[in-house]
Amino acid sequence: MSGGVLFQESLRALARSDIHALAQSDVLHALDAARRAGPLDLLYDCGAEARLPRETLLTRGAAIFFSFAAGNLADDLADGECTYLEEPSRTGPCVQFILQNLFFATASRSNVGCDVLESVSCVLARAGGPQLLEVRTRTWTAELARLVGESIAGLQYSAYLRLLWAGTALEPRAEHIGCALGVAGHVAKDLSTHDPRICSLPADDVATIVAWARRQADALRKENLACLDATLRYIDPILNAA
Repeated sequence: MSGGVLFQESLRALARSDIHALAQSDVLHALDAARRAGPLDLLYDCGAEARLPRETLLTRGAAIFFSFAAGNLADDLADGECTYLEEPSRTGPCVQFILQNLFFATASRSNVGCDVLESVSCVLARAGGPQLLEVRTRTWTAELARLVGESIAGLQYSAYLRLLWAGTALEPRAEHIGCALGVAGHVAKDLSTHDPRICSLPADDVATIVAWARRQADALRKENLACLDATLRYIDPILNAA
């Protein structure tokens, strides 16, 4: 329910952008798809745990959601799974471009310094790099699966928490928690969706990746933050059953 507040804030930011009505419609479709896949409830809970003022929480959460939606769209385009846009190979890149600029426009009014925004943007760029390796991969190994997971999930979430928690008591813990959160959630999702990144691996390699993800989940538990409880309730049963 709390994530719905961030989604509504994203819609208000989209309306303020004054982009063409057709573009707004396509961006909305991408946001709706990202809402189903994304971390809105987690972002709200993490912002509340850091005691962010409500307006700051909403602005930072909406900015992060725009970035997540851009990445989600890029992934769907690469995998041929973008079913929510008309002629996605032609319209998708433009929608992604709009989403990325909405991220910067929204983040710039979220009371974070230019140094934080620069750092977050650089980490997100690094996070996207191994996606180009993934789309070229035909045979997965445990080493490659770990590299991709650490990058597209671990680095991504470390950047999100750095932006969300900037200037709060939790900021020094953002990188560690974000990386562990991203990796554990990434492996759990791959297991639940039977993604080839893990399900095509030999049994010993699957065990190696699952053990790695369990260590990340254990690290999250040791942080003793209530905002992580719901995510761990999703992750733990999947990892324990693997």
